Amino acid sequence: MFSILLLIIIYLSFISLGLPDSLLGSAWPSMYGPLNVPLHYAGFISMIVAGGTVISSILSEKVIKRFGTGIVTAVSVLLTAAALLGFSFSHSFLYLCLFAIPLGLGAGSVDAALNNYVALHYKARHMSWLHCFWGVGTTIGPVIMSSYLINKSSWNSGYRAISIIQFSLVLILFISLSLWKKGNSAGNKESGSSISYKEILSLAGVKEVLLTFFCYCSIEAITGLWGASYLVIIKGISAEIAAQWIALYYFGITIGRFLSGFITIKLNNRQMVRMGQIIIGCGIIVMLLPFGGYTSLAGLFLIGLGCAPIYPSLIHETPKNFGRDHSQAIIGLQMASAYIGTTFMPPLFGRLASLIDFNIFPLFIGVILIVKVILTETLNRKIDKKNAGNNSVT
Repeated sequence: MFSILLLIIIYLSFISLGLPDSLLGSAWPSMYGPLNVPLHYAGFISMIVAGGTVISSILSEKVIKRFGTGIVTAVSVLLTAAALLGFSFSHSFLYLCLFAIPLGLGAGSVDAALNNYVALHYKARHMSWLHCFWGVGTTIGPVIMSSYLINKSSWNSGYRAISIIQFSLVLILFISLSLWKKGNSAGNKESGSSISYKEILSLAGVKEVLLTFFCYCSIEAITGLWGASYLVIIKGISAEIAAQWIALYYFGITIGRFLSGFITIKLNNRQMVRMGQIIIGCGIIVMLLPFGGYTSLAGLFLIGLGCAPIYPSLIHETPKNFGRDHSQAIIGLQMASAYIGTTFMPPLFGRLASLIDFNIFPLFIGVILIVKVILTETLNRKIDKKNAGNNSVT
């Protein structure tokens, strides 16, 4: 019974992880004017958040070993709740940058901790459904924000509402700390090894998987942060409606991960990743078609749908590819690499789009997708070669 309750707590934690991720992109078209900053400055806030996440992801193995997954999760969500409350009272770009630091630090630890816990102790379908709940959070965020914007309230009110939800989840997490202790006493011990990061990077396929996460999260973050701005600038859609429409992108991720939980019964993790990449490619093609705004809406939904199976499938494959003892350390590095992508690629795209044209949006994503496909297949070949060598020795 406690295992089911713990799984529910983990799902709720991923809702809290997703809630802040989509807020900035949906609110930014209404934010940058009152803040008196250029459009591309959203990339700097995103970069600070992701930079904090990179740091906490790299340190996650040591922190989790010392304090345990339950404490790390609860404190991390508390950090994000406090940061969002700070956003809600901010009226200058500088303060937003300041509160972006704890927002990123909190996100990285909980992401690495819960992903490894589920990869070790639950089946692939639970990993997909776990990230489906992240999608629930990212879908709810823009809906709440757009409701405040449509009712002529400030974006600050939207952030404040999300912070209240986060604090409610924090309370639940602290109340449920005993469940993690029961989980560990039942045999679900925290994993980890003493291997150094230099040794980890020398393992076959590690470099490729890190770059794969970099590319995937670059696609996801660029679409989430700049999709609404693309709709406003290129398609002539109002900022309020664009905030609603970008929620459909996150809905695509959410519903896709819900369905992926069932599809994993028939397809393995590699097949799920390939399927997702094909769907993203279709979404990019649809966005390139010379039609109206609704075509772009369909394209964004398809990109979200294609993103759905990739991240959870890659994470769940980690213990199988690199061993259970190394999984926490490698997942921490994967999270760090993923957030390096979200750190540098959205501001890079924002700057390029400002200098060139926002029409490059789908093409830019398409180039990253091609690189990711090449890296993923290279990773698979290296893992297969390593496994064949191990089998021949035994």
